[in-house]
Amino acid sequence: MAEVFQWSGRTSKGTIESGEISADSKDDVASQLRKRNIVPTAINPKAKKSAFFSMSLGGRVKDKDIVVFTRQFATMIDAGLPLVQALDILSTQVENKLLASTLATIKGDVEGGSTYADALRKHPRVFNELYVNMVAAGESGGILDTILNRLATYIEKAMKLKKKVKGAMIYPLVVSTIAVLVIAIIMVFVVPTFSKMFATLGGELPVPTKLIMGMSNFLAGWGGFILLMLSIGFIILYTQIRRTEKGKAVTDKISLRLPIFGILIRKVAVAKFTRTLGTLISSGVPILDGLSITAKTAGNKVIEYAVMDVRSAVSEGKTLAEPLTKSKVFPPMVNHMIAVGESTGALDAMLSKIADFYDDEVDNAVANLTAMMEPMLMVFLGGTVGFIVVAMYLPIFKLITLIK
Repeated sequence: MAEVFQWSGRTSKGTIESGEISADSKDDVASQLRKRNIVPTAINPKAKKSAFFSMSLGGRVKDKDIVVFTRQFATMIDAGLPLVQALDILSTQVENKLLASTLATIKGDVEGGSTYADALRKHPRVFNELYVNMVAAGESGGILDTILNRLATYIEKAMKLKKKVKGAMIYPLVVSTIAVLVIAIIMVFVVPTFSKMFATLGGELPVPTKLIMGMSNFLAGWGGFILLMLSIGFIILYTQIRRTEKGKAVTDKISLRLPIFGILIRKVAVAKFTRTLGTLISSGVPILDGLSITAKTAGNKVIEYAVMDVRSAVSEGKTLAEPLTKSKVFPPMVNHMIAVGESTGALDAMLSKIADFYDDEVDNAVANLTAMMEPMLMVFLGGTVGFIVVAMYLPIFKLITLIK
């Protein structure tokens, strides 16, 4: 598997240059540098950063970078520029350093006689299997510029879909976190002040006040610490479970059955499946290869297993719609539309129509979810804080009454 190397070397003009290259070994880096008339003086593997550091500082190639590069590359190919020249120009123009070094490596491989798809296949961190297979189909069919534009459109729509889902998940999470923090601050810092005051007054306190004071004492003491540790432990346990194949399958199955979010997740899965498979088939990728790639990029183990079962059935001579219906993963409407697409010979067009329909469905689901969650969270926060305030003021009202 390719990794990133940092290098420095002397050019034919005697100047010292340095940079980064994605390659399989140091010898591969040295070979690429010699092709560029650079004598290497130092080649070292790039130090790996932590996951958080890498994510926060953009230590990987983002989908947006791939879209921009793909569009520009398609325009250059359509204008008649040679493949190597287009790669050379773009490797010096792209802002992402990892992508720039990867393109320089790919340019060297293409100059050495490799096809563009084979050169891309050496860099799975940057170009996934779907991208590589579509490029291979475009090269063999002589329509590389068309395929590249289609790829860029697909990635843009996939990014849009991902953004919608993130928005739907993040909003209630943020509001819920703020609500919990506000209530915790009131219970830990505000309520104890009232408790001390009530202790000096003496007398019997109302039941709501006793309840709130008991919860406050629990959270301000070891109870709060235990709850915090349990929450952290749950997050760690969930992360560890998600690292295993069986764990992913179980958690993905549960996510599809969630009361509100499960419907949204299923609609996203349908949109992604149909969009990916439709794009691959319309680009000339064989249906068995297309199903295999679609399964790997599904993002949900339940969907992945179902698609792989469908692939096995198709390899035995069955239609696509028949095993899809038996899997019971996708809605009946999707299965019927795919059956119609197969019978009419327009499967790719039908898959694209289904994807467009479910993109709109995801839009509506996200809008409805946001509209429903917002008042629920506001009522929860307002009701809880209101109950705490009333419970704390009840003894004061009682005291005022006794004084009168």
